[in-house]
Amino acid sequence: MTATATERRVAAIEDSGWGRSFTFYQPRNAAFWVYLLLVSLGVFSFVTMLVGASGAYGRAIAVSVVLFGVYGALFWGFTQHIDRYSRQPVGIVVAAFGWGAFAATWVLAAEANTAALGLFAKVFGQSWSLAWGAGLVAPVTEEIAKGLGLLLLIALAPRLIRTAFDGFIVGAFLGLGFQIAEDVVYALNSAGSQFGANQVAAAMGTVWLRMAVGVAAHILYSAVFCAGLVYLLGRPAEPRRVGRGLVLMATAMLLHGVWNSLAALAGGRVVQLVATWVVVIVVALAIAVRVFRMTVPRERAFLGDVLGPEVAIGTITPEELIAVCGDHKVRRAFRRMGADRRDRRRRGHTLEAVADVADALATSGGRDTPAVEFARTEVGRIRSGAPSTPR
Repeated sequence: MTATATERRVAAIEDSGWGRSFTFYQPRNAAFWVYLLLVSLGVFSFVTMLVGASGAYGRAIAVSVVLFGVYGALFWGFTQHIDRYSRQPVGIVVAAFGWGAFAATWVLAAEANTAALGLFAKVFGQSWSLAWGAGLVAPVTEEIAKGLGLLLLIALAPRLIRTAFDGFIVGAFLGLGFQIAEDVVYALNSAGSQFGANQVAAAMGTVWLRMAVGVAAHILYSAVFCAGLVYLLGRPAEPRRVGRGLVLMATAMLLHGVWNSLAALAGGRVVQLVATWVVVIVVALAIAVRVFRMTVPRERAFLGDVLGPEVAIGTITPEELIAVCGDHKVRRAFRRMGADRRDRRRRGHTLEAVADVADALATSGGRDTPAVEFARTEVGRIRSGAPSTPR
């Protein structure tokens, strides 16, 4: 192992913040108290609303909370899957979810939306406000409210949110929290559409619809917006790119605005509404994929620097390094090189073990610890197909 490779490894771990823990309780940090106050107010408002409605719509509330909880868990697993390079600690994504679900919705966006829509109704009339108000107001107030959560989390964890990809992932969890809280309210409103009769059936239509389109809504908007916010600010591991940042933030707001204005844009025509709805979802998903591909190369470079010296000492092969640092197509091609199904499965497990070596090295700061040595041993064991050994 050369000194240069070692220095690149240490620098990659330091620059990425990989392996660092997240400490939420920081009484000397003003950001902690701002976060705690606003989230607490949001929790109080949300719980008060649910308790007040539980007598009449308890079954609908229970069903929607459970289903949206399952939906959130599935998305959580998916996001953890794509955050494979320098994973964020669980604590920070929980904090992001909490801000999105309670502070951004119930304290910031709700108050701002109510005030702005009331002003629009007075200036332009009630019908115009109903048609266009949400499309003009919510993209600004809600994206900024979620973006403020990212700023607070940067203040709480400046060594963890270091790249635009970190902003993309944390932003997705901010959006997930916002969306689930909002969806529960929509389901509750639907439950009351028939004066409480058939409340579960009435709520379920909203639940399934919101779950179907959810990935192209708040989750996506705030992921793109927060990636742009990191580019706008600049971070130690992400050079400042003001133009790119502003474009991404504006794109997120534009997508959000178009989504909220679909009915007005379609002019009440059902076919045009459905067609526009499909086009907006496809475009939004394409943009999210593009932003992911734009932000992830730096993470892959960090992973390559962390694992590069392992090739020199024979822990992993050059082909394994290329595969684990590559995209899904590269990893799939590596697995398919196996002679049979069992061999292909073994090659996939080997890549997971290689990623575990990177995690262990990041946690140790690049030092050779028992955990690192065990992870290295596991790569060889899995590659050879030997049975597992007790740790």
